[in-house]
Parts: sequence; C-alpha cells; structure tokens
Amino acid sequence: MMFAARYKLLYLTFLPLLLFVSAQQKASAQAYIAQRKTINYEKRTYSAGTQNWKIRQDAQGRMYFANNEGVLVFDGANWELFPLPNRTIVRSMEFGKDKRLYVGGQDEIGYFAPGKNGSLVFTSLKDLIPKADQIFSDLWDIVAFGDDIYFRSNDKIFKYSKGKITAYHSHSWLFLGAYQNRLLAHDEQKGLLEYVNGSWQTFIEKKDLPEGFYITSISKYSTSFSLVTTSKSGVFILSDKILRNFNLQGFGIDNHQHFSAAIALDDGTYLLSTFLNGIYQVDRTGAVIENLSKKEGLQNPFVRTMFADAGHNVWLGLDNGIDFIAYNNPIKHIGPAIFREGGGYATAFYHNRLYFALSNGIYQVPVTDMGDLSYVKNDFKITAEGQTWNVSAVGGHLLAGKDDGIFEVQDGYISPIYNATGFWIFQSLINKAGKPLIAAGNYYGVRLFENNGATLLDKGNLGKYYESARFLQVDEHNIIWTSHPYRGIYRLDPESNQVKNYTNAQGLPSTNNNFIFKLKDKVVAATEKGIYEYDAATDKFKPSPIYQPIFGTRSIRYLKEDGSGNIWFVEGKNLGVVDYSAKPVIINFPELNNRVLSGFENVYPVNAENIFVGSENGFYHINYARYKQNIRPLKVYIRSVRSGASGDSVLFGGYTNEKRSDADILNLKYALNSLHFDYSSPAFEEQSNVEYRYLLDGFDKGWSEWSKKSEKDYTNLPAGRYTFKVQARSHQNNQSAVTGYTFSISPPWYQSIWAYLIYMAGIVALLYTIYQKQEQRLVAKQEKELRLQQQKNEEEQQQLAYQHQLEMERSEKELANLKNEKLQSEIEYKTSELASSALNLVQQKEFLTKVREELTRLQKTGNAVEVSEIKKIQRMLNDEDKLSEQWEQFSIHFDKVHAGFLSLLKSRYPTINQQELKLCAYLIMNLSSKEIAQLMAISVRGVEISRYRLRKKLQIPTEANLFEFLFEIQRELMK
Repeated sequence: MMFAARYKLLYLTFLPLLLFVSAQQKASAQAYIAQRKTINYEKRTYSAGTQNWKIRQDAQGRMYFANNEGVLVFDGANWELFPLPNRTIVRSMEFGKDKRLYVGGQDEIGYFAPGKNGSLVFTSLKDLIPKADQIFSDLWDIVAFGDDIYFRSNDKIFKYSKGKITAYHSHSWLFLGAYQNRLLAHDEQKGLLEYVNGSWQTFIEKKDLPEGFYITSISKYSTSFSLVTTSKSGVFILSDKILRNFNLQGFGIDNHQHFSAAIALDDGTYLLSTFLNGIYQVDRTGAVIENLSKKEGLQNPFVRTMFADAGHNVWLGLDNGIDFIAYNNPIKHIGPAIFREGGGYATAFYHNRLYFALSNGIYQVPVTDMGDLSYVKNDFKITAEGQTWNVSAVGGHLLAGKDDGIFEVQDGYISPIYNATGFWIFQSLINKAGKPLIAAGNYYGVRLFENNGATLLDKGNLGKYYESARFLQVDEHNIIWTSHPYRGIYRLDPESNQVKNYTNAQGLPSTNNNFIFKLKDKVVAATEKGIYEYDAATDKFKPSPIYQPIFGTRSIRYLKEDGSGNIWFVEGKNLGVVDYSAKPVIINFPELNNRVLSGFENVYPVNAENIFVGSENGFYHINYARYKQNIRPLKVYIRSVRSGASGDSVLFGGYTNEKRSDADILNLKYALNSLHFDYSSPAFEEQSNVEYRYLLDGFDKGWSEWSKKSEKDYTNLPAGRYTFKVQARSHQNNQSAVTGYTFSISPPWYQSIWAYLIYMAGIVALLYTIYQKQEQRLVAKQEKELRLQQQKNEEEQQQLAYQHQLEMERSEKELANLKNEKLQSEIEYKTSELASSALNLVQQKEFLTKVREELTRLQKTGNAVEVSEIKKIQRMLNDEDKLSEQWEQFSIHFDKVHAGFLSLLKSRYPTINQQELKLCAYLIMNLSSKEIAQLMAISVRGVEISRYRLRKKLQIPTEANLFEFLFEIQRELMK
C-alpha cells in the first residue's frame, strides 16, 4: 500500500512533465518540412545583460532592446549599450510622436534622443515629477498615446504631456496598454480601466474578469478585435467591452500557461510567446500550426517579448539572449532528422506526394495544399534505402535511378526494372514507329526501354556507346545527346545506332567540362566559356547567340528551365536564376553559396512558390515569388564619425531625426584631420549579402569598389569642406539611396587670417629692416669699393712696375736667347764645315790612295813609262808636310768650334800625341770607326787599338764609355 501510494504520488508529480514531453514529441513529429533561418544572439555577442524585456525599431531600421543593463541598440553590424544614469534595469521603452525613445527604471524616467553630435543622449524628466512621487519601482509599461507618453510602475502611472508630468496612484497597477484607440490600464482592485478626459474610468469591472486575471499584452486581431494574453488565464479576444476566451488547440498546448505577448504575421496567422514553451503559431480559429522552442533553434524557451520588424521578421527577447527568426525569408532548409544528413540529389512531385532522393535513400511526404510547400507537415516516410541518384516522373512512371539499378517507385516501396548497373537519368522519346521510349543514362552507356504503359520493356543498350551517361537530353528530332566531363559531347541516333563524338575540334572551347541540358526546347551545352549550341549546317558547336549576351563566358555547370521560362543555373558553387519576367536579368542567391551539392547539382522547380535545390545536407526550398517581393529599397546610414587624432573621440554618433543644415555642419580643427567612418544597413535577414561603396567628395576622385567592409579611415586631410558619401546594395543589385555627412576642416593656425595678418606685418617689418640694412650695406659697400679701388690702383701700379721689370728681363732673356741661338747656328755651321772638311780629307785621302795604287800597278807592269816620272809622282803624293799643314788648319778650326777642346785635352793629358788628338776629334764628331780609319790611313783594327791606347792614357775605367768621357769634357768647356 505504501509503495502504491508513493507510486501514485510520483505519477501525479511527474504527470505534467510527461504530458509536456509527449506534447513536444508530437510537435516535433508534426512540424513543417522546412525550417526558417534562426539567428541566436548570445549575451557574449551583444555584451549586455541577460534578460531582454521590450523590443522596438526606429525609422532608420535600428533595433532597440530594453535590457537589464540599459538600452541595447543593434544596427545590423554592431551592438551598443546606453545605460541609465543610475544603472537600473530598463524593462520597457517606446518611441513617441516626437521620435524620442522614452525609457525608465527604478526612480528614473526620461528619454533618449540624438545630441548635437549625433550621439544618443539621455534626458531625465524626473524633476518634473512631484517630489512626493519621485520614488517609484520599475517602469513595466510605456505607452505613446496621441501626443502624450504614459509610464506604469507598480503603484503609479505617470502622464507626460506638454512638459508636465501627472501621477495617478493605485494600490497595484498590473498593466498599461492601447486597445482600438483606447488607453487601458488594469487595476488589481477595480478591474480594467479606460483613460477618459483626464481620469480613469471603469471599462470592465473586476467581477466580470476571470479569476486571477493578469494581462500581459494587448495586440491587434482585426479592425475591431484585439488579442489579450494573460499570465495564467489563457488568451482572449476583446471586442468593445466583451472579453471571450480564445481557445487554443493542437500540439498539446496548455491554455493556462504564461503567455507573454502576441503579434500578427503577414499570412493572417499569429504568434504567441510563452515563458516555458517558446512560441506558438496559430491561425484565426486558434488551431496551433507550429511550435518553435529550443529544439527548433531557440536559445531557450523563456520568451519575454516579441516584435515584428519592418522587414516582417520576428525578434524575440529571451530570458537569456535575443533571437531573430526570418519569418519573411523565402529560403528555408529541408533537413529533417529522418534524412540523417544525407546529400540531396533529386526531387519529384508525383500523385500529391513529394519525393526526395538522397545519398542514403528515397523519402516521401504527402501534400494536401499546393501553396508554399515549405509548410507541408513533417510527415516523412522512407520509401527505399541506399544511394539514389535520381527520382523523376517520366512517361507516366516515377522512376528512381539507384546505385544498383533502375526502379519504379510505388506508394511506400520500389520495384526493380533493371539491375545490371547503376542509373543516372531518364528522358522520354518516340521512335520512327511512333512508340514511346525511355532513354536511361547509366554507368556504361544509354539503355532504351519501350514504354507500354503499365510496364517497361528492355530494348538493350544504344549503339557502341559505353561511356557514363549522367547528362542526357533528347532534341526535337529524337536524337539523344549525352556528355562526359572529360571526353566531350556525344550524339546518338536511336534509329541507326550511330555514335559521334564532339570535342574542341568540333567547335567546343575544350574537350573537358561540357554538360548537356535543354532550354526553350533546344539542346545546349554548358561549357567553360559560356553556353554553346549545335549547328546542323556545319555539324559543329558554336557560341549561342541567345545566351551569350546573358552568360558571356561564364563557366556554367548546371542549367534548368522552370515553368515560367526562367533559367536556373549553377556557376562554381553558387546558384542563380535568369529572370525572364521582363528584360532578362540575373538574380543570385548568396544565401546558398557553397551549399549546393557540388558535382551533382539539381534544381526542381514546381512553380513560382516552390523551387527545390539539392544541397550537401538535404535540400533548400525557395519561394521565388516572395523572394522577388522582398526586393525592397535598402537603407544605409553612417553609424559614427570618430577622430583618431584625439583619443578616438566621437564627432558624430549616427543618431539624427532631422536633415542637417549648413549651420549644423561640423567644423573641425586641423588637429582632427584624421577621421574614421562606420556605416551599416539594417538588412538583418541578409546582412551577409550587403555590400558598400564610399566617396569622400572633395578628396576622392571617384567611388570605391563594392565590398563588405563597413568602415573607412582617412588620415591627414587638408583643410577644406568635404562630404563623406556611402551607398549599400544587396545581392539583387538593389542599391540604397546615398547617405552623406558633410564636415569641414579648418586650416592650421599658421594658415588662419590672424596668422596671415601677422605674416603681413612681419613681412612689412622684415622689408623695412631689409631696406635699412640694404642702405647701410650700400654705404658700406661704396666705402669698401672706394678703398678697394685705391688698393686696386696701387696694386695695378705695382703690377705694372712688376710687369715692366718682367718685360725687361724677358727682353734681356730673349736677347740672350737670340745670341745663343746665333752662336748655336754658327757652331752648327762651323760643325758642318768641319764635317765637310773632314769628308774632303777623307775623299782626298781615298783619291791619293787610289793614285798611289795605280802607279804602283803601272810600275809593276813594266810598260814604257818612265820610271823616274812615276817615282816623282809618288814623292809628291807622299809628301807628308802638306798633309800636316791640312791637319794644323783642321785642329785650329776644330778648337774654335769646340771651345778649345783639343788644347784643353793636350794640356790636361800632356802625354797624348797628335794621332791620339786626331782620334779624339773624330770621336767628338761622332765619326764611325771606318771613317776614322780612312782619315788616319790605318785599318779599322788599328782604330780599335788606338782607342784602347787612348783610354789608357786618359785613365778611363773599363766600364766607362770613351765617347761619353770626351763629351763630358766638351760640356764643361761649353759651360
């Protein structure tokens, strides 16, 4: 009994938890097949308090959060915290008609508004409150009603109107809010009250309210109805003064849990936030459509507040963090747990079911509504396991190409058709006999099947083609085209079984990376250099004149035409579409960059609302119609302007409600000429796709290139007036208007007007001083020049005297030179005469010798010549006296020429004889030994002997030269 009692107690204790878990499991099993993008902003990301109580958005798009540590602002790129002066919790805030953000905390009340420099500045209104009421608890609600602002604490409601604050007291104010152009407050003792003509009047008495009724929010339900959420009484619809229960059903929802807020969505449904179970999406009947909690991507299920922004997306203020849910984002991920993270290869819609072929099997889900198929209930079932390359409806059959064959897909199972090899793709065609066929590309060629309606009859492989046929199309003549990534394109004729290969020799830009597709009922080839098409006249491929202007030379890997004629394509790992709704324009989808299943790209367009794209993990769903609707004007603003030259001071904080006039233009000192600009665009759901460009008018020559960088630095700007301009664009090439910030930089002190006046005065004084100095210098110069002139005259006189003396000396020297030259000429002449005399002597000697020889010969012949006569002639010739006389004359003449050389030689060396004097004279004359021998009537050998004897008499050393010795004596005489 005791055990049973304990078991019952445990059962009752954990029954709510079991019901909650059961409800969560049920919710998980019935969720939509696609998930919205949810971004979690943790406390460490925004660097402020844990809890977030209220959310608002300004006209520029910035998001504001009432946080435990103050007002938290997010501009899409950066977070900034603005605490209250007393650092208390901010639990509520609201923008007034004056665009001020009214906030409050414990014992503090006021507003944030842009200051003179664009920074957000808090202005306190506490002093306007009567002294007795200046102590109050947290301000839980703030309502802008008409031109007035109302603040609610636990026991006071403050009305701020026309610069005055009035206090309304109660034992316990529980709620303050607006309803259908009425201002309501919930008084715990009196019930629901309405503010009318300056006083609070009963709207619904307490006795008419449910027990424990505690309003948490009032939001618009229709033009005359509002949704009222409560802390534990459920959700109600308020119409006039009638409050009736709005019963919620489905997903095991607890109607008496704590509902914190409600907002309306664009599709006519509503979101309800709770303290325990995240948020619920309900329709107008109260049926729960979806429950989003921690399992679906929220940071935690404790949701304190909700807000729908200008982009129709939803922000959640959590008990710990902030979440952003892209409710208006038309791109969603399909990756339920049953997919087991398999790669997505193909999609098919067949007999009201969606089929998905993945790397680990085939999955199906029923479709009951042909609207946005991302809202199909997550009721997946597995049809078959194993690698599945394709699933497609062809010729009345749903065929699956798997790694182990071709199969027909039935409801919940598959049946084999051919199992010899794996299959990639299927296409219908008709042969000449008019029979429908199915061409199936497989690992080793193309196999034909005859379509007999209920069955497919195998007709065998087509021709002698054995390459892998993953890309296959059939043209208007029922010719089959297939391609191989590394071997070119093949043309297969199913009638003749002929196969022809096309490579770069047949017009393709390359043999590699050619892919066959069909656009506008015509087979085309996606190549490394754009789109090519087949020219039957030349039997070659050529650039397509239709698609070349659109794609240019882009390297395209995949092409798919949808029902509206738009062309979806994959370039690299990026998805795009050529939209033909007007002039062809390319729209890219950077949200899916690097997420497309590379190498096995696939796009399955059902209609404009449903485009399925295979990814590395499951699939992505694109509501293309909504995607184009979401292309709305971007906004861009300058978040801050800072000066890096003075401690990074803020010059402009980015907050402004009015256009700046010329009087507001900031004039900076020259020392602040290094500036840092921050800018941003509040495109929260596509922030990663936004690009910026900038221009500093007055400095830059043109706009910068587009980039994701949201800041710019300028250093050492010269003095002048500038306008910094920035522009944003999204991936759809949707550009924002240009936002500008005008400022001016004053010239440095040394370029100011006063500085120029000082410069002018200084220049005048300097010129006067220079004039005075110049005049003094002129007088001094004239005196100096006079002295210099006198000195110069004296120097010139001395110079003239000196030159005269030099001229005299030069004249005397020239006269001496002339005399020397004359003497030299005479010496040379007399030397020439001596030489001639010596030569005459030589010739006479030779002649006489010949005569003597001839006479001697005649004497020897004995002819009739008188001997006595011959002897007489001989005696005449041998007369030595005459020869001696000739020598005497020669020696006298020689001494005159050579300054008494022979006389000096004879006096210095007395032992020298006449023959040796002759030898010395002949040597000085530089005669050869042969010439000397003839003059002296001796042999050449005799001359050598005479020289030897002469050296001994003159006592000349062996190593000395005889001629040089004699010549040295002659030089002494010449001196």
